[in-house]
Amino acid sequence: MKKHLRYHAPLLVCLLLIAVLIALPTGYEDAVQYQQAERCTARVVSTDDSSIVDTGLVRSGEQRCELDITSGAFKGERVEGVNMLNGSLEQDKVFAPGDTAQVVISHKDGHITNVTMIDHYRIPAELLMGAAFVALLVLFAGQTGLRALFSFALTILAIWKLLVPAYLKGLNPIWVGLGVTLLLTTLIIALVYGFDRRCAAAVSGSFLGILVTCVLGALFTDMFRIHGAVMAYSESLLYAGYRHLSLTQIFMASIFLGSSGAVMDLSVDITSAVHEVVEKRPDISRLEAVRSGINVGRAAMGTMTTTLLLAYSGGYTALLMVFMAQGTPLGHIFNYKYVAAEMIHTVIGSFGLVTVAPFTALCAGMLLAKGKRA
Repeated sequence: MKKHLRYHAPLLVCLLLIAVLIALPTGYEDAVQYQQAERCTARVVSTDDSSIVDTGLVRSGEQRCELDITSGAFKGERVEGVNMLNGSLEQDKVFAPGDTAQVVISHKDGHITNVTMIDHYRIPAELLMGAAFVALLVLFAGQTGLRALFSFALTILAIWKLLVPAYLKGLNPIWVGLGVTLLLTTLIIALVYGFDRRCAAAVSGSFLGILVTCVLGALFTDMFRIHGAVMAYSESLLYAGYRHLSLTQIFMASIFLGSSGAVMDLSVDITSAVHEVVEKRPDISRLEAVRSGINVGRAAMGTMTTTLLLAYSGGYTALLMVFMAQGTPLGHIFNYKYVAAEMIHTVIGSFGLVTVAPFTALCAGMLLAKGKRA
């Protein structure tokens, strides 16, 4: 009975936290830029591209679209919307008749004053993708898949409802990041094992590895003279009235937060391996159990470090192509701050993976083995 309770208690705690976080306001729901504006969807009836300047590679000017509002307070009305083009392939979008657009309607005294076209409306496609993911996970993993979904939902809510608002309020990003990471690590691993010794061993090993990543990340960020503005869109925060934020500390926190998932994965693998060894050999000594865990960790570290490299470098493929196309020397490439920042993410994250193996093996051996100490 007690074992059954320990296994299902994390699920109840997770569901309770999910409910609390859903109800918890972020404090930024009534942002100034969205007052006196209606966010809704509209169907594009026709387009006027006569004001678009096409240079062959990029477009600038404006596209005027005739729209039928399909949601919100002005549903059913036909209006003209403006789609501004700034000559950026990354940010610009072009609409065609039949498209569904997300728009912002500015209004005063119940009358529409301006309609700005934000982007294509992608929510239905995103919901379809999410539903397919949920169905596949539950189909193949069953109850374990459901637990994985709950941990997925908890992680998203914790980042959106706890981490991001705390950062915006100017709280220390490193301490907030460590707190949120410890909370998520504990609950996610507990959903796998329940609240037992395996959970304690995996959480202890994970968090020790995360602490190593945190310390080394802060050290090498200062040593490399990396400013947190290397993060995409981070400067926009300063211009939006958040000049008090420490972007560099937020960057430091992103290093251990980004690698924490891989760290958790490795710690669970090692803990499960040590537990299996102890179950088969109850008389095994703690030292032998630790050695077994280290041997498992050695085999896993080779692929895990490469996983981090591929995960981080995948987003910078275009930048690497630019460097090669321009014939940029390797010495210059490694010296660019964007590349140096990604090196910190990858190498320091790998430090955490390397250290979590012996930490987890030690914790698992000491907590799970019941035999003699040596």
